Amino acid sequence: MFESLTEKLQGIFERIRGRGRLDEKTVDEVLREIRLALLEADVNFRVVKEFMARVREKAVGEEVLKSLTPDQQVIRIVRDELIALLGGEAEPIRWAAQPPTILMLCGLQGSGKTTTAAKLARWMRSQGRNPLLVAADLQRPAAIKQLEVLGQQIGIPVFTPTQGNASDAIQTAQRAIQYARANGLDVMVLDTAGRLQINEALMEELQRLKAAVEPQEILLVVDATTGQEAVNVAQAFHERLELTGVILTKMDGDARGGAALSLKAVLGKPVRFIGTGERADALEPFYPDRIASRILGMGDVLSLIERVEQTMQEEEAKRLEKKMREARFDFEDMLQQIRQIQRMGPLGQLMKLLPGYQQLKSQLGELPDDDRQLKRIEAIILSMTPKERRHPEILDYSRKLRIARGSGTKLEEVNMLVQQLKEMRRLMKAIARQEEQLRRRKWNPFKKR
Repeated sequence: MFESLTEKLQGIFERIRGRGRLDEKTVDEVLREIRLALLEADVNFRVVKEFMARVREKAVGEEVLKSLTPDQQVIRIVRDELIALLGGEAEPIRWAAQPPTILMLCGLQGSGKTTTAAKLARWMRSQGRNPLLVAADLQRPAAIKQLEVLGQQIGIPVFTPTQGNASDAIQTAQRAIQYARANGLDVMVLDTAGRLQINEALMEELQRLKAAVEPQEILLVVDATTGQEAVNVAQAFHERLELTGVILTKMDGDARGGAALSLKAVLGKPVRFIGTGERADALEPFYPDRIASRILGMGDVLSLIERVEQTMQEEEAKRLEKKMREARFDFEDMLQQIRQIQRMGPLGQLMKLLPGYQQLKSQLGELPDDDRQLKRIEAIILSMTPKERRHPEILDYSRKLRIARGSGTKLEEVNMLVQQLKEMRRLMKAIARQEEQLRRRKWNPFKKR
């Protein structure tokens, strides 16, 4: 996500990096390029206009123009304004005073609503909650069966309509509330009906359902790849239902990110979660500060660490975090990550959370993100001795040739893997230095908000 915007912004900042000072003319040129990059990313033009006005007001100030590190000053200003644009601090879920907390999902057909309901329930369980999925989409054929299958896959109960109320979503939801209370289930994720387009019948049904169950959260599920159309859909739903937030799906397929950057400013409601793939665990909370760091190529080390912590013991997670921050990540660590890949997600997605991912990608090409590539990497690492895995700097030509033969791969593939590890270490070291500099200035982009 945001690949196109990130690449453009990094190119802009690279051109001013190393200059002693900036004059107002140069600042104006930089801001003009940033404006074009945002518009090309399909960000709402009114949002871009207001955003650039705020950035310019700060960027042409005396502090920036006289700064010895103008690129860092401009990046800081852009980052701060991006965080504000994306919603500032992440908003917590509104929990009910008396369980269950009801999360009503709405949206058009094809937005991924039913799949997102299952992902959200799974995420709730990871937070220590006892969720219940409720099949209240009685319009789309096979919607109930789809939710049942998803619930079975992730081990979460699904409440379905009985024969007596098979066409009444309100009765289904009300009976589900009684069921949840009787069985100690404290969160109810309500999958509602959708349509191929917004119409009066859909809105009236959702309004009646809202009035009947009084949900704590009304979350619109919308396809991020539709760009500004996603914003238009969100506005239409918000006018009738008073949304509390948005879940953007298919963010992994949206290289521009215009919807994510426009929704809060246009709607006044936050993006709560983003879907990043088809897997059941491919849903993550939307943290504006972390997303801003990703957009600017700073990576998202916190999210990466959290993913790791979810799939390994606490002591092991602390060890890996320390090695990453000290840029001592080695092939033993890479092998361990490959063996956890089914629980953590594709390596390509994890790499995108690292600082400088775009530069790494431009230098080394597409990173591995499927099982076949991972198995080849695993074979290469397993052909190394334990000492070689822990100390990749000793890998000379003869050792690499032996590893290639032992793993059934080419010498070029071994060289590529070693180079990737070197680049990862270099980037980790660079971000550690940057983090230390920013900490001294009392501005830390990795601070959890």
